[in-house]
Amino acid sequence: MAGGGFVGADGGAHHYGGGGVTFSVVVTSLMAASCGLIYGYDSGVTGGVTQMDSFLSKFFPEVQSGRKSARSDPYCKYDNQWLTAFSSSLFIAAALSSLVASRVTKKIGRQAIMLLGGAMFLAGSIVNAAAANIAMLIVGRMILGFGLGFTLQAAPVYLSETAPPKWRGAFTSAYNTFVVIGILSATITNYFTNRIPGWGWRVSLGLAAAPGVIIIVGAFFVPDTPSSLVLRGHPDRARAALQRIRGHHADVDAEFKDIVRAVDEARQNDAGAYRRLFSKEYRHYLAVGLAIPVFYQFTGMIVISVFSPVLFRTVGFNSQKAILGSVINSITNLVATVLSTFVMDRTGRRFLFIIGGIGMMICEVAISWVMAGHLGKHQGVTMQRSYATGVLVLICMCTFSFGLSWAPLRWVVPSEIYPVEIRSAGQAISISVALCLGFAELQVFIALLCAMKYGVFLFYAGWLLIMTIFMAAFLPETKGVPLEAMQSVWTRHWYWKRFVRDTKQGSQINNVNNN
Repeated sequence: MAGGGFVGADGGAHHYGGGGVTFSVVVTSLMAASCGLIYGYDSGVTGGVTQMDSFLSKFFPEVQSGRKSARSDPYCKYDNQWLTAFSSSLFIAAALSSLVASRVTKKIGRQAIMLLGGAMFLAGSIVNAAAANIAMLIVGRMILGFGLGFTLQAAPVYLSETAPPKWRGAFTSAYNTFVVIGILSATITNYFTNRIPGWGWRVSLGLAAAPGVIIIVGAFFVPDTPSSLVLRGHPDRARAALQRIRGHHADVDAEFKDIVRAVDEARQNDAGAYRRLFSKEYRHYLAVGLAIPVFYQFTGMIVISVFSPVLFRTVGFNSQKAILGSVINSITNLVATVLSTFVMDRTGRRFLFIIGGIGMMICEVAISWVMAGHLGKHQGVTMQRSYATGVLVLICMCTFSFGLSWAPLRWVVPSEIYPVEIRSAGQAISISVALCLGFAELQVFIALLCAMKYGVFLFYAGWLLIMTIFMAAFLPETKGVPLEAMQSVWTRHWYWKRFVRDTKQGSQINNVNNN
């Protein structure tokens, strides 16, 4: 298969050696993407466990008794800061560890970071399953968070650095596919363990060890990325790794030279990566790299993902049906994510961001309207079953829009836009901002639901309007562009071109391997 070439902003050629989608790159990418199981299982298991009677009676008896009170506000049944801390503490630990991981990655590589993250997740799951008090729960959750922070730092960038440029979106979004598989696995687990009186929650939390073991085993079978190996002074191993993932018959000489040249430039500017990230020269990378994780948190979907069983209990479903509703929602998410994998590298990133944002906005306005008109009305603290089912359908529609767009693209775009000299720092900043906001959002969501009631979904819908306009105006299209030639998309953008150092702003990307 012929190789491809791009003319970058500097007028130089950037090459891709071809070789197609090989068995090696598929296996390697699947192993790395399986790190998403950690994030997904934890997100899925938490919301189900927090509304289980066996879990609440053990750790939060006041929530269980208050929930059964006929005089309780339907929006405030789960308003307990320690209960939300159980969910959110993982995210603040993950934010801290992701910053540490960015520096450690330069020393030991992305493969070792994934291995370390899997080991921490395994340890945290054991502590949670054996928890005898709230303190043990929080400690276990923070150990899980450290593992999550390490894998979040390594896996998406690993995928973007090894995938063929033409299909980088599909390969990188595989991480999100495994996130959704983890969520679905957790909700199905909760559905069955909820029937076990007294200790069913221990099984749900303890089975988080399974994705930890998968990551540990998988990390032993994948090589480090060529860029990471070159950066750590192993050019021979880097070339062998590139040849392996591109195929034995592919000509990788030109692509390898591009990688070496990019890494050499990175070494010359190695000191002060975080400082340079905030300079004018890199302002366009930082703006988009931060906007995506910030907006991602304000889609409202992270709280729907984690607290969907709680929301379904709030509108009137019993515990088993609330978890079943989460299973249906997770299946919807998986279908949308798989569909996104097939269309992302054809439609482009911007189109999916816009379509997904509009879809979520309409659904969240509709959810707010239904809850405003029917929750707590008609002499009841919940709502009529037909309207509760309507909320379930709307949440599934919202999740479908999310799974098609923001869910996978949240990982794809930040992992591909940064140049190699600031890639680890940029990824660390993006992840840390997202995790810090995730911590804050999960910690306050139940309180917001209690205070703002149905208006909380209008709050998220307003943010969706803002972020959709931003993506339409300020996100350059990156599909099919090699990482080493990514500067070219910024030089052609109507706004960001003023921040690009190179003055050859009118250069065009010539992709000779489009088809």
